[in-house]
Amino acid sequence: MALLELNNVTKHFEVRQGVLQKLQRQPVSLIKAVQSVNLTLGENEVLGIAGESGCGKSTTCLMIAGMLQPSAGEIHFSGKRVDQLLASEQAWYRRQVQMIFQDPYESLNPRFRVLETVAEGPRALKLWPEKEILERSVDMLSSVGLPPAKYAERYPHELSGGERQRVGIASALVMEPRMVVADEPLSMLDVSIRAGILDLLKDLASKRHFSCVYVSHDLSILGHIADRLMIMYLGQAVEMGPTWEVIRNPQHPYTRALINAVPVPDPRVIRPVPTIRGEVSRPINPPPGCRFSPRCPHATTVCQQAFLQLQPDENKPHQTACVRLEELSQTNQLAEASP
Repeated sequence: MALLELNNVTKHFEVRQGVLQKLQRQPVSLIKAVQSVNLTLGENEVLGIAGESGCGKSTTCLMIAGMLQPSAGEIHFSGKRVDQLLASEQAWYRRQVQMIFQDPYESLNPRFRVLETVAEGPRALKLWPEKEILERSVDMLSSVGLPPAKYAERYPHELSGGERQRVGIASALVMEPRMVVADEPLSMLDVSIRAGILDLLKDLASKRHFSCVYVSHDLSILGHIADRLMIMYLGQAVEMGPTWEVIRNPQHPYTRALINAVPVPDPRVIRPVPTIRGEVSRPINPPPGCRFSPRCPHATTVCQQAFLQLQPDENKPHQTACVRLEELSQTNQLAEASP
């Protein structure tokens, strides 16, 4: 049984209407942030989620973490449905699933010292006696590379960006969670210190044996840390599979364009310009079919009507939500074989 399961999870937000719109009884518009997403996450597995801004990555993470309720669908964790947990089970879930936020400064209480911040979670849930909480918090600071003698009494404004993110990681992992949701934890950090934080996360994941949902714009980061990769566009999961297979053999037109847009650090390499037309689609009342169809150079009338959902299947780990997949694959094979 998978540790985490999302079954047709959907999240819609109503657009607030003005007075004139209400008087005219205009229909309510919906921001369809996430639409019919299915995924599974196993024990000690890292699932990467990639896509451009506004594709629904963070909304998916917030629903997994229990901070947003889905409009439709079910989220199961360790066999229990998350949105139907009893009040007595909420504390259990908060300990089992922890989140590392994008902005390390905004996620830390400016009035708390570092040691108080790390110890706050276990204290709130009353996990251990006070003496044990302090001992575990001190050990956790050492594990993330922050010597307690130097950092325990500091405030967040006295730390660098990388140090603040390490505090955020320590606050999440001191709870001994079974799953961590990392929402772009490196995007606010300088490039020079990203590698150190990424290596720290990989090392802690292997030592503490937790699963992870890792969100990032950077495919190179996901290629380094994720076991499987899910590509999203405008709330739709368009491709999913083993990370390097998706990166080396992208099948959906959007995934291909996304990978072709990544610069290569070699001036001798000339890459084709991604063949995407139009502008970024709006999430308000998107088209009923494939979300990428208005910008896809291969789209037909069928694409504008058919919405495909990816369904986890052990016998078919690499899946693509494209109705013209076989036809386009044959066309690409012929093009590669021609002299």
